[in-house]
Amino acid sequence: MSKPSTLQLWKPRYWTTWLALGALRLFEPLPFAILIWLGAAIGKVLAVLPLSFVRIARRNLELCFPEKSAAERQQILRKHFESVGIGLFETALSWWSSDERIRKLGTLTGQEHLDAALARGRGVILLSAHFTTLEIGARSLTARGPTNVMYRPTSNLVLERFLARNRSKHAKRAIPRDDVRTLITALKSNEAVWYAPDQAYRKKGAEMVPFFGIPAATNTATSRLARMTNAAVLPYFVERLPGSKGYRLTIMPALDNFPSDNPAEDARRFNELIEAHARHVPAQYLWIHRRFKGLTEDYPNYYARKG
Repeated sequence: MSKPSTLQLWKPRYWTTWLALGALRLFEPLPFAILIWLGAAIGKVLAVLPLSFVRIARRNLELCFPEKSAAERQQILRKHFESVGIGLFETALSWWSSDERIRKLGTLTGQEHLDAALARGRGVILLSAHFTTLEIGARSLTARGPTNVMYRPTSNLVLERFLARNRSKHAKRAIPRDDVRTLITALKSNEAVWYAPDQAYRKKGAEMVPFFGIPAATNTATSRLARMTNAAVLPYFVERLPGSKGYRLTIMPALDNFPSDNPAEDARRFNELIEAHARHVPAQYLWIHRRFKGLTEDYPNYYARKG
């Protein structure tokens, strides 16, 4: 993709984006407790608006937690949007705060697993997922040591420039999702790469893999990358603690017998880990994403408007 001109970035369609980014930059220096409060307040408003992603989140909770009552799911929905709002200010912290401030906000366990994997000399895939703590989770790693971050580019030119610039500033490399060559180079150079491939995926290499018991189009590239590079695969999850207590960051031991001869089975193993963490902190998974998509036309349209 060619680099956009400065004139393109100032088109009226991007004025709202500029205003939002400017507001986040102004709020970033505020105390962490105030940012958490502001984010939760914004989320409370979002949860009651007639927005499409509120409907999507509600539907995902119905699909994934059928054993819960409607009132229980509604409570998770409200807390989820508070978490989404907090995630906005976590993005500001991730982009503009110092490494020292970021490190103080979280407690990391499992560093020894990462150190042991890097000692093998074959690279490490830090396998993560799309929780609302996505940005602060990746930034917490880059604040502690050289880490590559793989990300999905966006069609919003202004936001894309900010994403690439701010992630590149803190990460060893910010690698666009489709730049597989750079990803492989990093792993073969014995580097750590943060990677979150858990969203709906229907391109080459997709498989139908259960998530919360429902088959969903899933990216199985992690297995191929691990096989090509012989990199260790370590799951990595983040928990936002209550109030302004910060974050619990957990690097798990390298997955045994990974990759196997069955990429779909490998993806199922990781989906089960994601599900376990989502059940532990149900409000913090990114429910606003249309996770349940299929690879064929006969797959149910779980997000169709009723009536």
